Amino acid sequence: MNDSLQTTARIALACLDLTSLNDADDSAAIAALCARAQGPVGAPAALCVWPRFVAQAKAALPAGIRVAAVANFPAGGLDVAAAVADTRAIVDAGGDEVDLVLPWRALRDGDAAGAAAVVAAVRAACPGRTLKLILESGDLATPALIHQASLIGLDAGVDFLKTSTGKTSTGATPEAARVMLQAIADHPRGASVGFKASGGIRRVADAAVYITLVRDILGADAVNPQRLRFGASGLLADIGAALAGQGAGNTSAAGTY
Repeated sequence: MNDSLQTTARIALACLDLTSLNDADDSAAIAALCARAQGPVGAPAALCVWPRFVAQAKAALPAGIRVAAVANFPAGGLDVAAAVADTRAIVDAGGDEVDLVLPWRALRDGDAAGAAAVVAAVRAACPGRTLKLILESGDLATPALIHQASLIGLDAGVDFLKTSTGKTSTGATPEAARVMLQAIADHPRGASVGFKASGGIRRVADAAVYITLVRDILGADAVNPQRLRFGASGLLADIGAALAGQGAGNTSAAGTY
C-alpha cells in the first residue's frame, strides 16, 4: 500500500463535508448519511444537508462532527430575505456552519453590489457560525470574475471560499482554486480564511490536487479542517478503499456533490 495515498486519504477524511443535497432527500436518507459518518473508516469534519434536516443530524451525531446546511441554494438569487430566512433556520436548528450561494449570476451581469448585499446580510444573520461562500466558479468562468467574487466574500467576513454547488456542469477545477487561494493569501484576513473544493471530488486522487494547492499557496499549516474542506458524498467510499489497502479506485456514488 502506498503510504502517501493513505496519508492523503486521512487528510481528505478529516477535511470532508459528507454531503447529501438531493431533491428527494428524506429523513431516512439523512439517517443513513449520519450512519455513514460514524462508520469504521472514521469521522468526517462535518455533514452538509438541507436546512430542514439540521436538527435531525445534530441529534444523531456526536459533538465532534459538525453540521452544515445550505442557504440560497442552489440558484443563488438576489432575495436577501430568503437567504437570511434559510440562514436563521439553520442557526435556530443548531447548525454549526452555513454554506451560502453567492448571487453569481448577478455578479456576472454587473450587479456586484447586489451580490455583496446578500453576503453581508447572511454574515450578520449567523454570528459565531462558520460561513462558507459558494462562488459557482465554473460558471463565473473567468479569473477576473472568480477573483472579484472571492473579494466580495473576503471583505464580508466569510470563513471559507467554496468552489461550487455541484448542481451545474462545471464543479471544482484547479484553475479556479488557484485564483481563490491566491485571493485568500493576499487578503488582510487571509490567515483565518479557508478553501472548500466541491463538485466532482470523487476520488482521493482528486482531493490530492487541492491539498497540494492549499499547501503551496496557503502553507502546510492550512492543511486542516479549519482551513480546508471537501464537499462530497462519493469520496468517502474511495477514502475507505485507500485506508483498507485496496488503492483508490473510481468509486463515485450517485448524488455526489
